[in-house]
Formats: sequence, C-alpha cells, structure tokens
Amino acid sequence: MTIEGPRGPDSGFVCLVDESADEGLGLPDGFRLIYGSDWRLPRPGARPYVYSNFVLSRDGRVSFNEPGHMSGANVSGFSVHDRWLMALLRARADAILMGDNTLRIEPDHVWTAEYIFPDDAGAFAALRRAERRTPAPLQVFLSLEGDVDVSASAIFSRDDHVVLATTTRGAARARALPTTRARMDVVELGGESVDVRALLDLLRDSYDVATVLCEGGPRAYGSLLAAGCLDDEFLTLSPVVVGSAPDVPRPGLVEGVTFPATSHPWSRPVTVHRAGDLLFLRSRYAFPSRPA
Repeated sequence: MTIEGPRGPDSGFVCLVDESADEGLGLPDGFRLIYGSDWRLPRPGARPYVYSNFVLSRDGRVSFNEPGHMSGANVSGFSVHDRWLMALLRARADAILMGDNTLRIEPDHVWTAEYIFPDDAGAFAALRRAERRTPAPLQVFLSLEGDVDVSASAIFSRDDHVVLATTTRGAARARALPTTRARMDVVELGGESVDVRALLDLLRDSYDVATVLCEGGPRAYGSLLAAGCLDDEFLTLSPVVVGSAPDVPRPGLVEGVTFPATSHPWSRPVTVHRAGDLLFLRSRYAFPSRPA
C-alpha cells in the first residue's frame, strides 16, 4: 500500500517488545517506520475489533481532574509521541466510543486524527481512504441519562454523524434535545444501563463499523471490560505523578465496576515501545477472563 508518507514526531518510537501475531491489514511503510513496528488489525470476527487508548500516570491516574487540566494531555506531559499515536489510532477507527462526560470535559475537542496531529493531516486522511474508511470516524457516546451537551460546537456544529447510545429514560430526554447541524441517532439499549454488546452489534450491522476505538472515560472503559468486549488496550505509561485525596479525587483507569478476586479481566503484553521517558504498551485481552 503506497500512500502519502507521514512526518511524525521529531524522532521515531523504539520498539522494545513485539510479540504480535495478527495476520490482518498492516501499516503502510511510512507509518511502520515511525512507530517502530507493524500494527496488524485482527481479521474480522463476530463483532467489531475494539481497542482503547489511555494515558496513565506513574501512580495509576488518568486525569488531574482540575478545571483546565482535565485531559490526558496533562498526564502525558503534552507528549508529541502520545499525540501522534493517538492520531494513528483514530485514523484506523470506523467509530470512536466515549462516555458523555468526556464531551463535557473537552467540549471544544474534535475526535479526528487531523485535530490531534495536524502536521500529518494529509497522511492520516490518505490512510483512511486507502483502508476504505469514511473521511471522519462515527462519533459514539454512551449516556445513561441522555443529557449530552449539544452546545459542544466541536461536534454538533459540524457535519458529523453521532450515535447516542442510552437507556430508556435517557432516550426520552435525548430526543427532546435541540436540533443540531450534526446528524444524531438516538438508540435505546437498556433500562438501567447501556448494553454495550448490543451497541457493538448495532454498529456492525447498521453502520458498517469494523473497528471501534474507545477513548474514555474510565466508566465507558469499565463497561467494555465487564462485557468482555475489549480486544486491545493501548496504554501510554507516563512518568508524571498525579496523586489523589478524598477532597480532590483523581480517577483511575477503570471506574464504576468491580471484579471479583476469583474471576477478573486478564491481558498479556503484545508490544512495548519507548519514546523519551514514556512507554507505550499494547496488551491483548482474552475472554472469558482468567480466574485467579
């Protein structure tokens, strides 16, 4: 596959471990050179390939949870390598899945590759075309109450396609929201919580989605783990220490669910890359979860 070559960060990633064995679609040469190894997508299965992307502090937190410092960029130390990898992950996603709180935290954010790494906008767009994806990923939000902020101009003032997956009570509220420029489909997928397995089936059958990237937050991530629907986890391990206290709680990677000591999610490392003081880990989950 020959497409426009990316510029990438000033230096490439160093691959320390590569035990991947997937045989699906790989990266074009220019992307593989920067990343330091290939990333082959698994062959299509019964549901879309689901992968996540988070940055984790040295002490296991994903956010400072302070006004003006809510995003993962603060935890990564504004790493250019983290931004480039985030853009690559977005570029291969047919849909990006988030909780509604992620939209509240970053109302001006645009969940596309070119937004997070504009220097390679052309290369990422060419990658999407080469892999026969839509120009922008489908935006998918999980919301129990259906109270998404439609004033978030970065999403709802654009020609985006948004799916709001919500509950019975949330659907009534969501359908009463003001009309936006973006097309928003409200789908009711549960009484008290959103059935993420049903959501993935819907995305596959009704929206032709084969790859789903989860970008947050910790509760959305936890719901995927609890449903056994997460394949790969991309995790940026940052040297930044965040801390937490009762009066200033800082969320961890997974919130809203707990797993018993006798049966819990289990993953194995697939690749490890390094750039500066950060490590970039990709792990593969296998379900059912491994018992202790």
